[in-house]
Amino acid sequence: MQGCEFLAMKRKAIYFGSTRSAGPPPSDRRAASSAPREGRRGSLVSSAIGLVRRYARVFAFVAGALVVFGAVVVRDALRRPPTTLTQADIDSAVLDALENKPWPARVAKAAEAVRQSVVRVRTYVRDAKTGAEKEHGQGTGVVIVEDGTILTNFHVVFGAERLAVTFFDGMESTATLVGMHPRNDLAVIRATKLPDDLPAATLGNTSRLKPGDEVVAVGFPFGIGPSVSAGVISGLNREFVSPQGKRVLSGLIQFDAAANPGNSGGPLVTMDGDVVGIVTAILNPTSASTFIGIGFATTIEAVGAAVGMPPF
Repeated sequence: MQGCEFLAMKRKAIYFGSTRSAGPPPSDRRAASSAPREGRRGSLVSSAIGLVRRYARVFAFVAGALVVFGAVVVRDALRRPPTTLTQADIDSAVLDALENKPWPARVAKAAEAVRQSVVRVRTYVRDAKTGAEKEHGQGTGVVIVEDGTILTNFHVVFGAERLAVTFFDGMESTATLVGMHPRNDLAVIRATKLPDDLPAATLGNTSRLKPGDEVVAVGFPFGIGPSVSAGVISGLNREFVSPQGKRVLSGLIQFDAAANPGNSGGPLVTMDGDVVGIVTAILNPTSASTFIGIGFATTIEAVGAAVGMPPF
């Protein structure tokens, strides 16, 4: 009986080894482990976006610098290597410039500086017998104020009943005597009709002049002109006595640029284009009254007394 009970008893299952707690299925475990990773990725993206926003200007500056640097690198890579000039190359360039592009003459530049300011002056009187007007004399003048104020010699206009001037463009106009200074043989006249944009000559000074300096005389010798002659300063502070002994001029500039009757009243010009004197007289011991190499000009400083204002 006991044996039957023994056989009828069920044997309990016996497990060996460590015990394990029940957990979720494998698929649930994978889902659970992936959730924290997604959260970390989102946090990193947000942090990156915030960093970009915070340092946007810095990133833009760095990007611009990189672009500029790249452009410089590309430019330097494409730039041709510098050409080394030899002495033969330099000599050839200089020779070509001298042959094909000549420098304007200094005398031409000086004359051009006063060309539009030089006028021809003619004087007229009435014939005592016939009453007809006739030419009394001629000379040169230079415009010193844009309103038509012209400087000339006193002996050019002395005794005239009517004055006429011819400008650089051919325009003719009557003129009136507005001032005179016989002591320096200077006179001021003013034209009644003017060309458009009439330029005045630039007045210089004689303080820096010295013998040997180049000068240009511009005028109407024998009514021909305007004519240009060039020479040098022969001396300063000279004195001239007229052949008749009636006129003594002092403090004059002596020059050797050709001057003849008709040049009187014209400008004596430096190479800078400045008027430093007014051609006044020529010295000739003969009766020919032509130029033999010695001319005299009143200094521009004497103009102040004739014009009534400083020349500078």
